[in-house]
Amino acid sequence: MRRSRSGGLVGRGSHLVVAWLVTIAFVFPIYVALSSAFKSQEQILENPLSLPAPFTLTNVITALQRPDQLVQTGLLNSIVVTSLTVGLLIPLASALSLYISERRPRIQAILLAVFAFGLMAPPQVVLQPIVGLLHTIGLANTYPGLILSNIGGGYMSFAVFVYVGFLRTIPKETIEAARVDGASDLRIWWTIVLPLVRPATATVAIFLGLWVWNDFLNPLFILGPLQGQTITTGIYVSLGTYSTDYGQLFGIMFLAAIVPLVGYLVSQREFIHGLMSGASK
Repeated sequence: MRRSRSGGLVGRGSHLVVAWLVTIAFVFPIYVALSSAFKSQEQILENPLSLPAPFTLTNVITALQRPDQLVQTGLLNSIVVTSLTVGLLIPLASALSLYISERRPRIQAILLAVFAFGLMAPPQVVLQPIVGLLHTIGLANTYPGLILSNIGGGYMSFAVFVYVGFLRTIPKETIEAARVDGASDLRIWWTIVLPLVRPATATVAIFLGLWVWNDFLNPLFILGPLQGQTITTGIYVSLGTYSTDYGQLFGIMFLAAIVPLVGYLVSQREFIHGLMSGASK
């Protein structure tokens, strides 16, 4: 009995140590990036782990006053690309999920297996064929081409799986009653399904918004850094060839993180509701 009790204490202690190590591994880079955004170049090079003392906003101001307007242009382009991508994916994925959820189980399994390929295929593997296809249809080095590649990639598969899983929790009698009353498929989707899956929509919007916002490879290869920049490729462009202003670099990174942070804080209630609903089913 004593051995089992001591073994349980050791097991809980090891779990606690692993939990702390994982937490530190995630928090440490965030601390270094956030504290370095408010330190001078000399302070960063001398002691990267120290607190910003004295605290300075010079890095943020310098980043905003760049002559090439890299931060303003990158933020605006990222907001447009992310908003249009998520804004198009949500109605397309929710309508497609409603169609899939009303098919017979065997048809559902086949369709979901097709979308599973979109999740399993590494984006780096399909990037070159996508760039070649965009060249063929004349959308290479354009923002519409970048948005189109986002819609047709694994993001759609992720959204479909989230919506299909959530639609299974909605009683079929709700939709059948609307059909008996003469509602069309479009009206059912718009007035019944979309309000009911609002927590799933918040989950999809936050995850896809963060992935599209933080995406680096697609904007780099599809747009090209000379044709246009999102904020992630703008950070890459800000790196000097022979020397780097780390203070300004961390200032740009701080500004790039503000928009997704505000988006999460605005929609966190629906996001948590969506995750809890999925976990309790």
